[in-house]
Amino acid sequence: MSNVVALPGASPAYDAKTVALIRRTVAADTNDDEFNLFVHTARHLRLDPLRRQVFAFVYNKDKPAKRRMSIIVAIDGFRAIADRTGAYRPDDEEPSFELDPELKGPSNPAGLVKATVRVFKHAHGAWHRVTASAYWEEYAPLSEQWSDVVRKDSGKTWPNGDVKYDVAPAEGATRIMKLDTSGNWGKMPRLMLAKVAEALALRKAWPDDFANVYAAEEVDRSRVADMLPSEAAAEGATQERLERIGAGRTILFQFGPNTPLEPVEIGRIADRVREHLSDLKGDAAAVRAWEMQNRHGLREWWGRDSSRDPLETKKAIEAAQREVAS
Repeated sequence: MSNVVALPGASPAYDAKTVALIRRTVAADTNDDEFNLFVHTARHLRLDPLRRQVFAFVYNKDKPAKRRMSIIVAIDGFRAIADRTGAYRPDDEEPSFELDPELKGPSNPAGLVKATVRVFKHAHGAWHRVTASAYWEEYAPLSEQWSDVVRKDSGKTWPNGDVKYDVAPAEGATRIMKLDTSGNWGKMPRLMLAKVAEALALRKAWPDDFANVYAAEEVDRSRVADMLPSEAAAEGATQERLERIGAGRTILFQFGPNTPLEPVEIGRIADRVREHLSDLKGDAAAVRAWEMQNRHGLREWWGRDSSRDPLETKKAIEAAQREVAS
């Protein structure tokens, strides 16, 4: 019985040693069934794992009940698949970007809002432009974390004798969105977002060829959040729907005991809260009651706004309570 497995690439087949190399490198975390599926998919897509055109990523690999494998295709693999159709032409223009200086910060180094990429598909005797956009807040590998933490001795030790530490938020810490800079999102944010947009455009142009095929940059966020690509896509679609109805960048607050909930744009929350604190000045009970009544909205704001506004507003609330209490 032959030990040679046919795979795409410069060589028509790989021997057992090469297949083992693929298993150890681009599919290191897969089990037998997952690896067999990966090999089958690589053959079907005619992509070469050893050229990093395609590789496997296992989610929740230490949680059997939630374990799932996703097959990731590099952007070069996307282009190779499109090129083989004979109907693909890349755009001769650079990707376009929408920037917002107010968004620039540690969680968004370039202040990116979105990247737009165009590709061309030949059909019915003519070239047709296909355009797609990728939004930073939907695809950048962001995770919610505390702005500052402290480590405390738990009184326990690891098997090697090292001390186990408990991590807790430091006093005054807030929830912020932090960018995972272990890859290239912090160094080359435009390039990474443009790759996502290009993958979306290619999938839009050739939906059958790219069905259930994800680019590496598309799933970077889901790796950080420990979500499956399908879950990340659903989250992105939800965010898009919220933005269309004006809810994506707003948070609900109540500024009076009998007033309706009011959607406030994230960029205006600090001013709106300060206005309300001014109205409540001199009434300690009212300030505390308002903070308690809106605690969920305030926490959501602290988690979604990476600027200093939430921290400064928190200080203002505490100062207002000290003033009325003195």
